[in-house]
Amino acid sequence: MKMENLIRIENGDKATHTFSDAEYANRHGKLRDMMARENIDAVLFTSYHNINYYADFLYCSFGRKYGLVVTPGKVVSISANIDGGQPWRRTVGDYNVVYTDWQRDNFFRAVQGEIDNKGRVGVEFDQLPVETLTKLKAALPSVEFVDISVQTMRMRMIKSAEEIDVITHGANVCDVGGAALAAAVHEGVPEHEVALASTQAMVREIARRFPDSELMDTWTWFQSGINTDGAHNPVTTRRVQKGDILSLNCFSMIAGYYTALERTMFFDHCSDAHLRLWKINVEVHEAGLKLIKPGARCCDIASELNKIYAEYGVLQYRTFGYGHSFGVLSHYYGREAGLELREDIETVLEPGMVVSMEPMIMLPQGLPGAGGYREHDILVVGEKGATNITGFPYGPERNIIGG
Repeated sequence: MKMENLIRIENGDKATHTFSDAEYANRHGKLRDMMARENIDAVLFTSYHNINYYADFLYCSFGRKYGLVVTPGKVVSISANIDGGQPWRRTVGDYNVVYTDWQRDNFFRAVQGEIDNKGRVGVEFDQLPVETLTKLKAALPSVEFVDISVQTMRMRMIKSAEEIDVITHGANVCDVGGAALAAAVHEGVPEHEVALASTQAMVREIARRFPDSELMDTWTWFQSGINTDGAHNPVTTRRVQKGDILSLNCFSMIAGYYTALERTMFFDHCSDAHLRLWKINVEVHEAGLKLIKPGARCCDIASELNKIYAEYGVLQYRTFGYGHSFGVLSHYYGREAGLELREDIETVLEPGMVVSMEPMIMLPQGLPGAGGYREHDILVVGEKGATNITGFPYGPERNIIGG
């Protein structure tokens, strides 16, 4: 029996998409304008973030390859047989090509069927392992492959009104998760139980607000004591004790769009040494909120905030940049690295950009006030200023909890 390399699985009805048809048409139009300027005949996206951005399809790799082909005349997703009709249901575009496992490298046969073996093809070099790029070159030997990862990142940095609406909903969901987290904290509770309460609240809230969406990837990092020293430290079974420094980290995911809420908290009481450092970090946070506005350069914001830490003699305890762009990203895919509030990024803030303000300092164990301190708000840059879409309170007046 001969098994097919490539098939179609158009099973069920098309899903309700995250954004309007006009929104996707606008994204495709801007991409095609860039292709025309750069004399690019076709684009092959392989990243989570760009496939989701242009096709509303967030794939689950599990070791398999996925793609999105865009030409002047078509938009086509390429998916693995294991996913059945879900990629077709989700894809915004002309059709979905499914490759089977019956022969090795059928993904590249699908690419050959959708892209002519000539001209210039845009790909994302930062998302292509050497082995994959080598096989692409073998599949399309007459093609010149060119990197478009930076150009597409820049296009994603400016959000549409529809994107900002989804991001605002996401920030609201994080506030719900934050309230559930705070309510779950009590003496002796393990970190993982607190995180579960927060995540469940957020997933249910996303389901309420977006009943047609896929519910995936929402998560919470709740850290206590020494575990607060890293912003991305995973949840453990450590139990909360009185006097603990706590870190609330709620991350709602809506159709691949990431939003976050992060807060410093203390359980029952806060020592004088901890309170001093907490207030310093809050001062930096509030100063940073005022600096986010159109025309400001990322590097200048970082430099100004460094001065405050330096005045208090704690600049050496700062751990990372002061914020970053929001949109299609997660802890395992995507990053608009050109829009981070760091000393080496000269990007100028523009209306439509969405960035966080999230200063952090960390003092290691053994020093007075040891622990990690961070606050995190999300701001939408407008024509004259910025709108803070995070509603959860911060600071010592509201976030010494329990007892």
